[in-house]
Amino acid sequence: MANAVNWFEIPAKDFGRAKKFYETIFGFELMVADPERPSGMFPADWQKGEIGGSITAGEGCEPSDKGSVVFLNGGDDLAKVLDKVEGAGGKVVLPKTKIPMGDAGFMALFLDCEGNKVGLHSMG
Repeated sequence: MANAVNWFEIPAKDFGRAKKFYETIFGFELMVADPERPSGMFPADWQKGEIGGSITAGEGCEPSDKGSVVFLNGGDDLAKVLDKVEGAGGKVVLPKTKIPMGDAGFMALFLDCEGNKVGLHSMG
């Protein structure tokens, strides 16, 4: 098994609002995959084994700040993404924090505009 995670979905009640939030903080466009069940896909190169995921709305999609947490790639320095969270309608709940395991990098947690707790990870 190359990766413990193959795909993730972040639930949304208001797909348009959630899509705009993630596009704002990351600075890229989410590709809309299925208009029947709104899904905005994060960029990933499947041919290179990159992990993909989406913002998904519809029946059974319940945002939550409890349970599993997805950690998204914060790029070279997650502070660049984290600094945009509150202006886009989210809330930082754990600022950029060094991970106390050797050279494991940094992490942060935020609540998105839908109420999901989401993590960021970067090496810088």
